[in-house]
Amino acid sequence: MPGTRPGNEGQEAMGNEALPAVPHLTTAPHGPPLPLETLFLDNQSAIEHWFRARFTETPAPFYCSVDLRNSGFKLAPVDTNLFPAGYNNLNPAFYPLTVQAIQTAIDHVCPSARNMLLIPENHTRNTYYLENLATLSDLLRAAGLNLRIGTLLPEITQATTLDLPSGRSVTLEPLTREGNRIKVGGDFDPCTLLLNNDLSAGSPPILEGIEQPVIPPLALGWWKRRKSNHFLHYQTLARNFAEYLDIDPWFITPAFMSCGKIDFQKREGEECLASSVDFVLNQVATKYRELGIAQEPFVIVKADSGTYGMGIMTVKKTEDVRDLNRKQRTKMAYGKEGQTVSEVLVQEGIYTFETWEPEHAVAEPVVYMFDRFVVGGFYRVHRNRGKDENLNAPGSHFEPLAFAEPGTYPDLSGTTNAVPNRFYAYGVVARLALLAAARETQEAGGVKKI
Repeated sequence: MPGTRPGNEGQEAMGNEALPAVPHLTTAPHGPPLPLETLFLDNQSAIEHWFRARFTETPAPFYCSVDLRNSGFKLAPVDTNLFPAGYNNLNPAFYPLTVQAIQTAIDHVCPSARNMLLIPENHTRNTYYLENLATLSDLLRAAGLNLRIGTLLPEITQATTLDLPSGRSVTLEPLTREGNRIKVGGDFDPCTLLLNNDLSAGSPPILEGIEQPVIPPLALGWWKRRKSNHFLHYQTLARNFAEYLDIDPWFITPAFMSCGKIDFQKREGEECLASSVDFVLNQVATKYRELGIAQEPFVIVKADSGTYGMGIMTVKKTEDVRDLNRKQRTKMAYGKEGQTVSEVLVQEGIYTFETWEPEHAVAEPVVYMFDRFVVGGFYRVHRNRGKDENLNAPGSHFEPLAFAEPGTYPDLSGTTNAVPNRFYAYGVVARLALLAAARETQEAGGVKKI
């Protein structure tokens, strides 16, 4: 087992026996690697071996993105998206790497795949999402797929082309079902259906019980999936990983509690919420005192299902959730597509020390993966939010990460303060979250391979 001082162990990874799963990137922050980052770099070979073994046991999802927070003393995931958008925010330098990773992902689901049907969110006017859809479609086609886009929108009854500000376009086609197979355009019969729709509004009856694999499985849509279950899986994996590296799992794990059945409008379940907030705040405060961290603990209260940064608030004392005003309760009561929030997750708040120059705006990294491979990411940046606030909110923008020269692997010399090495740590923690998502997929019945 590796220790905290492994010597030159990481040098073994530079041979031809293993391709790195994380590229060498330039990141915005400046300064030498932090202790946790240095530990990961020193143990790079052992870490990659550990991941290969875990992904052999539990295959990775087709794609995934992970929101991270780096406080300088702690690096941990705060959200994991199984229906990632935002591909238009990736640096084009990543595209060759992404195409190779997509080909591997396809081999794990449908090795003979030629036709794929992409099912997007029910947006026709959100140009940011549609630009993402165009980029994702281009990448899938570059991987060798004959791709069409099929929509769940009932008002689209024929092929509809939407022109985009970039000069590109996407064509949406209505789904048809013949027996237990989904088709578009009368004769386009896909091998696989790829969901880019998080199913917040429920599982579509037209997709239930069909022969073709649906990836991710319908049961991983937000109508059923819970963030608390994901972080339970993550907690177990992080504990095993930390034991392997002989570190405290707290440095990579957010504390959390789930609180179910709450009604913000009727003010039901407030005591459960308050007690959960109190427990997590005290847990974090105890750890801060133990480690001499001079920061005020806080928690993030958010819907246990759903996305789009809705139904989220920062809480620093228990009284904050007992004294919500009408506006605050209304904000917390509803998520995407008007879905009522009835279950919440109380998650340890993690400060971000990342800023984007020259604006000095608060930033957090978002890491993207196909199969088990990191293919890039970006910084989510918000000029009007603080280091203890949710950045996935109106007013945010994205800054792509860029490749560093010259290589595609981390610097393992052990003597450099090279900024690019920061991204390796991001990739390690993101892949731990990816493993947790893999276990969720397995729990949901997995993806049938044909």
